[in-house]
Amino acid sequence: FEHPRHGSLGFLPRKRASRHRGKVKAFPKDDPTKPCRLTAFLGYKAGMTHILREVEKPGSKLHKKETCDAVTIIETASMVVVGVVGYVKTPRGLRTLGSVWAQHLSEEVKRRFYKHWCKSKKKAFTKYSKKLETEDGKMTFNCSWKNRKNIAL
Repeated sequence: FEHPRHGSLGFLPRKRASRHRGKVKAFPKDDPTKPCRLTAFLGYKAGMTHILREVEKPGSKLHKKETCDAVTIIETASMVVVGVVGYVKTPRGLRTLGSVWAQHLSEEVKRRFYKHWCKSKKKAFTKYSKKLETEDGKMTFNCSWKNRKNIAL
């Protein structure tokens, strides 16, 4: 008994997704000579289309001729940096040294920290921002970060 298979093997295994948002599973090797930079960013495949481009390949038959190529469209949300995490190298790998949050966080960011925003008292980061407003708070914050050495951001 023979029959054609039903559905693409690309969609296997057929099961519910473990998380709604994707996860970055591989990061590029860290090069200490280069400055700090963004190593990963989430995006979703929105579809595919084609483009007409001029080939720049000396020695090829298609050099300086137009060709049609398939391209993927990736949608990415606008990114806002709200904090920085400092890491320190240990024998067992990188360990978090501390986090620095922005002094003024928007309501949209604060909503992400609550399960029920409308029921909450909306007190997240109020003490942190008040501490940074005073001169004494700024001095203690700066001193604590200056004393730490070998920070990999």
